[in-house]
Amino acid sequence: MPSGEYDPDAVEPRWQRRWVDEETYAYPDDDPTDPNTVFSIDTPPPTVSGSLHMGHLYGFTLQDFVARFERMNGGETFFPFGYDDNGIASERLTEDELDIRHQDFERREFQAKCREVCAQYEDQFTENVQSLGVSVDWNHTYQTIEPRVQRVSQLSFVDLYDKGREYREKAPAIWCPECETAISQVETEDDEQDSHFHDIAFPVAESGDAGDAETFTISTTRPELLPACVAVFVHPDDDANQHLVGESAEVPLFGHEVPIIADERVDMETGSGIVMCCTFGDQNDIEWYQVHDLDLRVAIDESGHMTEVAEEYEGLHSGEAGEAIVDDLDDAGALLDRRPISHTVNVHERCGTSVEFLVTEQWYIEMLDKTDEYLEIGREMDWSPEKMFTRYEHWVEGLQWDWLISRQRSSGIPFPVWYCADCGEVVVADKTDLPVDPLSDDPPVDACPACGHDEFEPEDDVLDTWATSSLTPLINAGWDWDDEAGEFTMEHPELYQFDLRPQGHDIISFWLFHTLVKCYEHTGEVPFDETMINGHVLDENRQKMSKSVGNVVEPETVLEQFPVDATRYWAAGTAVGDDFPFKEKDLRAGEKLIRKLWNASKLVESLAPEPFPSEPADGLRELDRWLLAELDAEVERLTGLLEERAFSKARDELRSFFWNTFCDDYLEIAKQRDDAAAAYTLRTAHRRFLKLFAPLLAHVTEELWQDMYADDAAGADGVSLADGATDSIHLSDWPEPMGVEADRDAGAAATAVVGTLRKYKSENQLPLTAALDAVEVYADVRGFEDDITGVMHVEDLTVHPDGDAPVETVITGIDLDYATVGPKYGNQVGDIEAALAQGEYELDGDELRVADVTLVDDEFAVEEERQYQDEGELLQAGDVVVIVRNEA
Repeated sequence: MPSGEYDPDAVEPRWQRRWVDEETYAYPDDDPTDPNTVFSIDTPPPTVSGSLHMGHLYGFTLQDFVARFERMNGGETFFPFGYDDNGIASERLTEDELDIRHQDFERREFQAKCREVCAQYEDQFTENVQSLGVSVDWNHTYQTIEPRVQRVSQLSFVDLYDKGREYREKAPAIWCPECETAISQVETEDDEQDSHFHDIAFPVAESGDAGDAETFTISTTRPELLPACVAVFVHPDDDANQHLVGESAEVPLFGHEVPIIADERVDMETGSGIVMCCTFGDQNDIEWYQVHDLDLRVAIDESGHMTEVAEEYEGLHSGEAGEAIVDDLDDAGALLDRRPISHTVNVHERCGTSVEFLVTEQWYIEMLDKTDEYLEIGREMDWSPEKMFTRYEHWVEGLQWDWLISRQRSSGIPFPVWYCADCGEVVVADKTDLPVDPLSDDPPVDACPACGHDEFEPEDDVLDTWATSSLTPLINAGWDWDDEAGEFTMEHPELYQFDLRPQGHDIISFWLFHTLVKCYEHTGEVPFDETMINGHVLDENRQKMSKSVGNVVEPETVLEQFPVDATRYWAAGTAVGDDFPFKEKDLRAGEKLIRKLWNASKLVESLAPEPFPSEPADGLRELDRWLLAELDAEVERLTGLLEERAFSKARDELRSFFWNTFCDDYLEIAKQRDDAAAAYTLRTAHRRFLKLFAPLLAHVTEELWQDMYADDAAGADGVSLADGATDSIHLSDWPEPMGVEADRDAGAAATAVVGTLRKYKSENQLPLTAALDAVEVYADVRGFEDDITGVMHVEDLTVHPDGDAPVETVITGIDLDYATVGPKYGNQVGDIEAALAQGEYELDGDELRVADVTLVDDEFAVEEERQYQDEGELLQAGDVVVIVRNEA
């Protein structure tokens, strides 16, 4: 074993390179694999839009815990890696990186620039992920824009179109004026913004001359939508304004008349209780437009500027127009009030721009007719943690739109669609021809099947990035169309359904929901058995990390200061699904555990030089059997916790057992022994500890395993240890209980006695080798006497197995719960305290009678002390009484 201290700066990069170079975690593509022994993970492809952040470090490490455990515990593990370099994120990255706009380039030219920029970022990102020691199979790396994935994405479109689940419609759509594209409901988020409520006087048409006309007030935060006003609505229960229904209103500044209509969707508690409908300001406007067959007045264009409908404000950005309209309303005497408010605004999650609602022609996947079905398939999965299903449920129940999948961008996968230039008939590419780009490829027919026209218009929109990344289970399973068989097939059917989908809780509505929808529609089944949802990393004050706030912790900084294995220890420190603060103390605790494991391993090797000693013919001592029996129980507990993804509990329990039970108890005793039973037990337990720690502390366990065990032809536990990459601890079998029988209670009591006697010697400044004249133990530690006397040098040990110790339990005080007693007894509290001080009270079970009152058990606590009056000194070893008599 290497001498000196553990050097993670040298060890960790060496193993990271070797794991990659030797393809330690490669999935066997060529060999037929039993689907019952494969554990497949549908890993999230990170967006190519920047560098590694703490969320990546945390999320990838959690996935790796599962991959390493399942690889050891089951069989083959499929753990791929992908990059989501298709869509708005990579497009904006390219624009920012090269200081260009996609609108200034032909689509293929701009896409080539995107590929170059993304390739650079992907290479760096790959190095970063490999530096975390994540056990990814790098032979199965994909990009969501590569030709193979483009084919899968277009196949998905064609299949859903053939099944009648897709349609193209000119209708109101959510629009981002900054990105100049339609977006789906899932890409919006709520943002609290400062704004103003404007009270505007609307005249009732033909109710009198100018200045004498009847008016009513409308309160709005968006005066720039006045030119788009097409109706005014009053609630049917609004008695004060019911007389307006059926009349017409004149829109201030613009002069056009609009009907005043009754509708129950009016919120009477907001503003004046009378609202204007503009095409379109929000979801209500869209519903009113459709239900009441209103006019269409589009005042804001795709870039957020005012149209000709806005008359003299045409060409202004909507924000500038709003301010100008407010000024003109004030000049005209129509602005009654303007007051600041804070309200929730729907924004595009990519750029933070407030969304608009524009009438455009877009492609949709029909979903609203199947929300109940999508809820049911969501329930078929196991959720870790279970509470995350509620988020999925709320999202599905709150759906208001079908899935809009078309984007007006340059970077993305083209729709495999052409349109007849005469009648508009949709022509879809043949499955065998995919992938295609209609801007450069010919349609699959020479003439329109509907009208016979021979000219076609290519679709120039691209697919939403989520329309592709939602197919990752099918991409990784090799889903494709077999034209000869006339059916869809999978190259790796053993992978599907995937065993696990790990991801963050923030993309349940994005990635998880859309993957369920897509894969269910294509295969008829839910794509994975289990989903593991992780939370977010917060700063030490539990605030979200933000560059603007200045509280971001960079992974590079952390990894410069701490070993990777220490960050892995930190990542296992919270329950899956919970957001948690970043704290350096957890990293320091991880460092200490690494050193403890390293130093304990050196001690084991010095005490038991033979890596795989045989169990002695005369058997093991009771203490040896006790340790191995305790370790059996620990293996069972840890296996269950890891199967439940309870990494935090598994980490803490394993650390405590190793540090306290093995190192502090057994190892300290074994140091005093020089026999075959101790050597066998030390090495057997140590090998198993390395395996148990392997998913958590990947690097140090590999280093120790290679030095202490991997060169041997075979292990005592039957593990095959061939040369090269196959000797990795991470490819060895997960420990199973050995079935060792022992009196575990007696062993626990015996080690507690040894620990107590060690503490007694330390407190009395006695060397550990100092003899103790006589010790009495009041517990059944029979069979462990030699271990107690040998390690603690006890000359005369007496064991009382019945545990009936000559000690007396004495009440030393009674504490009052003043939060309860004070308000209840007021001035009597002083009398109660005085009586307690004089010992004038009576305890009767859970009741205390004192100073003419009776207190119940939650109003007081009894302090007790065990006292020993005979010769010797009383020690407490947990529940075990130990009497020491020592003349030294």
